[in-house]
Amino acid sequence: MPLTMSNVGEPVIIKKVGGKEETRAFLENLGFVTGGTVTVVSENGGNMIVNVKNSRIAIGRDMANKIMV
Repeated sequence: MPLTMSNVGEPVIIKKVGGKEETRAFLENLGFVTGGTVTVVSENGGNMIVNVKNSRIAIGRDMANKIMV
């Protein structure tokens, strides 16, 4: 399922990062790598604040939909 469907506060494992090559590279540079753990801190109108590798990152709904957990 995409990251947008995960519950707030529940750690999930990243199964796959989709999208174009440049999008995947961008997300991987932020720490969204296959096998990594990500936790949704909050969600507001589809935009999310997530905790990945001890950093909080804000991502939009379109980017979050490319991250499969």
